[in-house]
Amino acid sequence: MTRKIRVGIVGGTGYTGVELLRLLAQHPKAELVAITSRKEAGTPVDRIFGSLRGRVDLRFTSPDARELERCDVVFFATPHGVAMNQARALVEAGVRVIDLAADFRLRDPAQFEAWYKMPHTCPDLLAEAVYGLPELNRAAIGSARIIGCPGCYPTSMQLGLAPILEWERDHPGAIDCGAIIADCKSGVSGAGRKAEVDYLGAEVSENFRAYGLSGHRHHPETVQQLSLLAGKPVGLTFVPHLVPMIRGIFSSIYVRLGTAADLSDADLQALYERRYAGEPFVDVLPADCAPETRSVRGTNLARIGLRRPARDLLLVLVVEDNLVKGAAGQAVQCMNRLFGVPETEGLMQIAAVP
Repeated sequence: MTRKIRVGIVGGTGYTGVELLRLLAQHPKAELVAITSRKEAGTPVDRIFGSLRGRVDLRFTSPDARELERCDVVFFATPHGVAMNQARALVEAGVRVIDLAADFRLRDPAQFEAWYKMPHTCPDLLAEAVYGLPELNRAAIGSARIIGCPGCYPTSMQLGLAPILEWERDHPGAIDCGAIIADCKSGVSGAGRKAEVDYLGAEVSENFRAYGLSGHRHHPETVQQLSLLAGKPVGLTFVPHLVPMIRGIFSSIYVRLGTAADLSDADLQALYERRYAGEPFVDVLPADCAPETRSVRGTNLARIGLRRPARDLLLVLVVEDNLVKGAAGQAVQCMNRLFGVPETEGLMQIAAVP
């Protein structure tokens, strides 16, 4: 499109909201039109986030403000259950909706209700929603009215497993689809911007713990998408951990290779390199390198490394920034795709090290 994309954000005071603001304020094809917050309505954005002073000249407004219907696209950086209650009016007004929560990720409304403890209020819109992982669903994203962006953990697991699952789909028996293990770690910003004892500095610092052991909400979403990739049911053991850092996801994924695999270490490396050749936001590292979280901090990149601890075992190591490729950056990537803008537009930041 020749003019700038008019953008609104619902829920602008959380970490994904401010990350959207940071990225969109630097986007040459985007114009921020509205940013909403019930609590902070009337407050200048830069009073809440001083990092945006001189870059975002907006005030927070009420979420029901008419400005949203003047937008080309509205991002929901809100808790689960908000987007599905506002999506219909926006879609009927011709506005594209990109949800960063879970309202439009799970295909089955009953499964959504089971995991999120609320009924889905617009199952018809859920049925047409497109899953927003561009590297795996690019064609459908381009014509979507509603996009449900993946969670941060699911993004890392799907990008890490897609090449080998697609190989299994074409070469049955190459891997054991029933016994995939994902040992995943996240920085504390993944829990959101809220005051809870478990996420206080004194609780998180110098500590490392597993959580969600009875079942994590990202599990059904991940299994749904991995099964589509494999063309068959996938069994996943997913164990998330909280680590004492602010940003970052590190997923160590273990895949048992079957007798039909017949893939050398070089074959596996080539399989991943071919799959992601030309993908600007997935970097398959050389065989002698391993990824680290600081190499993607503040960027829309996922970096992948491969190891073969045993002949019948593949270890896939994936890192990403949970607030960028795991949330806001991926959403902007989807926006770019929606409006015919190069996917890289506004997203080519380099990680800050140290």
